[in-house]
Amino acid sequence: MSSSPQNTHNSNSTTWKTPFNFLIIVSIIVPISFSSWMALLNNFVIEKANFDGADIGVLQSVREIPGFLAFTAIFVLAFIREQRFMIIALAMLTIGVVATGFFPSYWGLMLTTLLMSTGFHYFETLKQSLSLQWLDKDEAPEMLGKLISIGALASLFTYATLWFCLEQLKLDFKWVYLLFGGAGFVLLVWIAFAFPMFEAKTQQTTKLVLRKRYCFTTP
Repeated sequence: MSSSPQNTHNSNSTTWKTPFNFLIIVSIIVPISFSSWMALLNNFVIEKANFDGADIGVLQSVREIPGFLAFTAIFVLAFIREQRFMIIALAMLTIGVVATGFFPSYWGLMLTTLLMSTGFHYFETLKQSLSLQWLDKDEAPEMLGKLISIGALASLFTYATLWFCLEQLKLDFKWVYLLFGGAGFVLLVWIAFAFPMFEAKTQQTTKLVLRKRYCFTTP
């Protein structure tokens, strides 16, 4: 029996809602938000927050704290699915970027940087995990390479747009952070509602594994 036109239309309308397309879009969101934050940071903190070298050093140290604590994602996964956790992490990243321009002070930048960086490092941890779970073993290397290329192109586009906003439109830092962080947040809201929760082809281990050789080396 042939399928009805209604069923055919519904099938075609959801064929693009694949795990790989989800990964493509999140690979675009991060360069738009994080690359703009990084590109503007040094000029922003000096011109708007009056930071000196020591202050910038402290800020960069705060930015690296979530990187050391990224392993704590394993504990969060006991209560929430990885895909949903990734969306929350991206929300932290994009909101942190949006807020950066509105808090040009020492503690304001410390807090927004901590929020942004926590989201970024959790995202990077989850992206690697979900990519390996969602993609077939044979196609994973090629697909991961494509995601890296897409992210690089998104970064180049972001830098070009940043130049246009700052040099041609003469926008203030606050509005540039709002524009790029907001663009990432809008994309995030869209994929959160447009894509279903995907089942993993390979189930991820949700236990923290510590081995002696991770902590100690022999001479």
